Amino acid sequence: MRKELHHSQRTGWLRAAVLGANDGILSTASLVLGVASAETSRNGILIAGTAGLVAGAMAMAAGEYVSVSSQADTEQADLAIERKGLQMDDEGEHRELAEIYVRRGLNAELAREVANQLMSYDALGAHARDELGITETLKARPTQAALTSAASFAVGAGVPLLTAFAASRHVLIPFVAAASLSSLAILGALAAEVGGASKLNGALRVLFWGALAMALTASVGRLFGSRM
Repeated sequence: MRKELHHSQRTGWLRAAVLGANDGILSTASLVLGVASAETSRNGILIAGTAGLVAGAMAMAAGEYVSVSSQADTEQADLAIERKGLQMDDEGEHRELAEIYVRRGLNAELAREVANQLMSYDALGAHARDELGITETLKARPTQAALTSAASFAVGAGVPLLTAFAASRHVLIPFVAAASLSSLAILGALAAEVGGASKLNGALRVLFWGALAMALTASVGRLFGSRM
């Protein structure tokens, strides 16, 4: 029998990877374009871009770790409540689980039988899954999220940074903008395809926000660069 692979099974790592790579490209490209528009030297641009890569990757890792750790703490607290409930009122927990199955469409007798069988196999697991919505696929993994975000940010940031390194100073701005926007469009389309959504919509929405961010940052660099 063929095993189905659903899109929801990818949401954990996909969210962190796409967010990290998208931020890496967008923030580093915007930083490079802003500094370059201020008539900064090529070395200054590369230093700023490298610093942005390191700082951004660490910020993404820290932010994801703190955020997902909070989610994990909440999950553990809820599991502790369920564990205590099972110890103090096992019969009440059976009724509670059966009522959940009745609301999902089972008749009362079948719901009680399903609850009894599942709780005899793994009582806490049954309540975690069907009452709290905590599953192995979707549970919080702080370290995985932090490492994925940091690595994907660094990979994404490498696109505008390597382009700035390879391009000569007088074509650096258009080359970085073109490479970064192209990468954002590809990333948006790939993320949409993996998630089961429209590739065109995925590419267009990330292109819009990417172009807007780069244009605004370049304008700020040009404005302040001309006054210094």
